[in-house]
Amino acid sequence: MRELFDPGLPERLNMADYYLDARVREGRGERAAVKVGDRTWTYAEVKELADRCANALRARGVDAEDRVLFLLFDGIDFVTTFFGTLKAGGVFCMGNPLLSEADFDYLLEYTGARAVVADVGTLDRLAPALARHPRCRVRLAAGEGALPEGFERFDEVLAAASADPYTHDTHGDDVAGWLFTSGTTGKPKGAVHLHRHFPFNTECYAKRVLALDEDDVFVSVSRLFFGYATGTNLMFPFAVGGCAVLFPDKPTPELLFDHIERHRVTVLTNVPAMIRKMLDDESAPTRDLSSLRMCLSAGEALPASLYERWTARWPVEILDGIGSAEMFHIYITNYPGDVKLGSLGRLVPGYDARVVGPDGDDVPDGEIGRLWIRGASAALCYWRDQRKSHDVFRGEWTVSADLFRREGDYFYYAGRGDDMLKVRGMFVSPLEIEDCLATHPAVREAAVIGIDDGAGLTVPKAFVALRDGHAPSDALVEALQQHAKTKLARYKFPHEVAFVDALPRNDRGKVVRRALSAPST
Repeated sequence: MRELFDPGLPERLNMADYYLDARVREGRGERAAVKVGDRTWTYAEVKELADRCANALRARGVDAEDRVLFLLFDGIDFVTTFFGTLKAGGVFCMGNPLLSEADFDYLLEYTGARAVVADVGTLDRLAPALARHPRCRVRLAAGEGALPEGFERFDEVLAAASADPYTHDTHGDDVAGWLFTSGTTGKPKGAVHLHRHFPFNTECYAKRVLALDEDDVFVSVSRLFFGYATGTNLMFPFAVGGCAVLFPDKPTPELLFDHIERHRVTVLTNVPAMIRKMLDDESAPTRDLSSLRMCLSAGEALPASLYERWTARWPVEILDGIGSAEMFHIYITNYPGDVKLGSLGRLVPGYDARVVGPDGDDVPDGEIGRLWIRGASAALCYWRDQRKSHDVFRGEWTVSADLFRREGDYFYYAGRGDDMLKVRGMFVSPLEIEDCLATHPAVREAAVIGIDDGAGLTVPKAFVALRDGHAPSDALVEALQQHAKTKLARYKFPHEVAFVDALPRNDRGKVVRRALSAPST
């Protein structure tokens, strides 16, 4: 097996000390750590807020290993709660504040949280759910507005709390937080992670691959409650003494352009859907992205044609990569100066991978198999799901649901195992057809699923969202099918084409293929 890089992390380790307190000890206390709108917080100010939060949680009975549920938009309250929970020895669990009452009810029951810190905008849905969960006795609300009985206002709690420095003496193998899976086939599961997992990936990916430093300014399309952004737009900036630009609003091309230009952002955390929207925005030709030195992409496959459009507009590399809740963050990526179009690049130092066939043996280069990955950021288990944990976490190896092929040192994504189509006895990746359709000038985006052709056989069906200036028609269906036939093996062309306004996506921006069931137009 490949010998893995070891960053040499200490045995006693608290993430808050690694990411935050250490920057102040290094003399970076007066550097800008977080910017939200016109307001800036230094590292020393964030540390004081986090210490106050830790002391407030402890004074209210939150003990080591108690779960704290965050339902917060991106901003200083999220940063304070994140580091404050870790300093108190607690375990972070991050939820989307836009979820429904039923979703909040599920998260409260599933996590068994002792405390919740939530935006006031969630309280109309959260308060009724909390009535069924008396275990969650610490209830803090961030923001302006009336509070239901039992809630305390977060800023008042912080102001009254002790500012004495406090960081719980945790072992690197103590539990630090849960990262939720996307839940595309059911309720999300919590992948349980230890304190050492997050610094391990930071040392391997953020420092050794991306070479981030204190002069970098970061902004993210993904929200902080997703592990992707928790890494790239909170942990990574703090690990190197950089500055995280945060905003609570829903990301739009205009908002991203404004933040990049205003703050001279150098590292943009992006996803393919937003990359496409930024390129299609009418203001794109006049926007100044010259401060960017890299754009990161993950979450779904990045078509080569989209990369080429981006770099033709703005000469900034997109470093496409793959990570997961199970492994915390990116473990295979394109490297600065070494982007291989169509691939997800090479292994991150500290990680190893296999491409495994149904018989459990590694497949030859060029053949498709399931990706197995190992590295010291793998989750301990899925909470309350021993059977699934045994299926996925096998000794040092984590068995993903993703299919890949390998060509030397480079890995190529072929889709998820349950997305693959078997057409005429041969496996077909929907991504191959989608990437082909995306090169047609009428197509904004496309997704492909398998359908029954009426004779018990599977054929591809494409759902296509069109660019402005193009309208659905039988002639366009024929044109798209012919376009696919000229670029792919003929059996791979979409036998049916349905036109949609937009593809259905979950709250992580991934296409939800099981929602693609509308009849052809």
